[in-house]
Amino acid sequence: MDLNLKGKNVLIIGGSKGIGKAIAAAFLEEDANVTIAARDKEMLEKTKADLNHRVSIIQADVTVESERERLITSFMEQNRTLDILINNAGGSNGSTVQDTSIDLFYEAMDLNYFSAVHLSKLAVEQMKKLKSGSIINITSIFGRESGGKATYNNSKSALISFTKALADEVISDGIRVNSIAPGSILHESGNWIKRLEENPEKIKQFVKDEIPAGRFGTVEEVADVVVFLASERASWIVGASINVDGGQSKMNF
Repeated sequence: MDLNLKGKNVLIIGGSKGIGKAIAAAFLEEDANVTIAARDKEMLEKTKADLNHRVSIIQADVTVESERERLITSFMEQNRTLDILINNAGGSNGSTVQDTSIDLFYEAMDLNYFSAVHLSKLAVEQMKKLKSGSIINITSIFGRESGGKATYNNSKSALISFTKALADEVISDGIRVNSIAPGSILHESGNWIKRLEENPEKIKQFVKDEIPAGRFGTVEEVADVVVFLASERASWIVGASINVDGGQSKMNF
């Protein structure tokens, strides 16, 4: 299937490892022009080398408002247009609600929610000029239902809600906004690999009990959905939250 992504200018936030890195590789396979952004310059350089120097890199801390503005300005100076934005920055902190300080709740919202809100607003300003564009927010099945840490769940749930609100607002400008909610994905920089190494029997039992497909998902399986959703082949998908989870979610929709 030709996704017609050749030459599209793509910006991937949190693109230096894990799901973000796989998304970058998937867009490269479609001959898109890919830029990845992250905080760690060394990791960005390593990922660029891993991808045969076919990506551009921009170092930025997207929890800082001025850094987000600089990031979009730098991207536009290099590419002139922004066709696709992938908001993939994210992380988990804290423990139970009562044992988690309010500062950690703010921190989670800054990273998982406000960064994507602001970057989306900045992207829309550019996309409106061409009357086209796609924004995809990487959320989580635990933004759709209970499970995991409250700080993470709360911020991802807010991002899913924001996705629908923005999607309905800008589709008339030719801009599609959607979100993808991965389940438990195993990769070298994620929490699941650490848990598997620490207690393999417990994690094997978790997979058996919680994931009907009987295994963890891969970053490539998430990336494949992202690339399709960003393409014209998904032109009638607007404001959706799509699970990529091997059946892990307990929801009926």
